[in-house]
Amino acid sequence: MNKVKTLGIVDDDKIYTFLVKKTIEVTNLVDMIKIFDNGLHAIDFLKKNADNLDSLPEIILLDLSMPVLDGWGFLEEYILLSPKLGRNITIYIISSSISPYDIAKAKSISLVTDFIIKPISKEKLIEIFKEL
Repeated sequence: MNKVKTLGIVDDDKIYTFLVKKTIEVTNLVDMIKIFDNGLHAIDFLKKNADNLDSLPEIILLDLSMPVLDGWGFLEEYILLSPKLGRNITIYIISSSISPYDIAKAKSISLVTDFIIKPISKEKLIEIFKEL
C-alpha cells in the first residue's frame, strides 16, 4: 500500500482534529496532515496551491458544521475550483450528523466519495488509505 503524501482535515473541532491527527500518525500511512478550521481557509489554500501538486492533499476529510464556510459551502466552491486543480482530491464527509437528508445530499454529489459518521476509527482510516 502506498503512503498518502498529504491529507487535509477541514473541521473546527480542535479536540476531534487532535484525536484524528494522532490516530492517523499511528497508522504511519500519511506523510503530512494539513488542518483547516473552516471551509474558507481550505478553499483559499487550494486556490493558492492549485498548480503545486506537492502541496495539494490527496484526501480531504470534511466536516459539515463549521463557522465562516461550512462543509456544504466548501463543496459548492470546490466543485467550481476542481477543474483548475492539478490533482483529483478524494473527499470524505466526516460528520456527527445522522440526518438521512444530509447523507442523501452528500451521496448525490459526485465529488464526495463517502459519508462517515463521527467518530472515525483507525480501521476506517486505514480502509480509506487503501482505497486511494
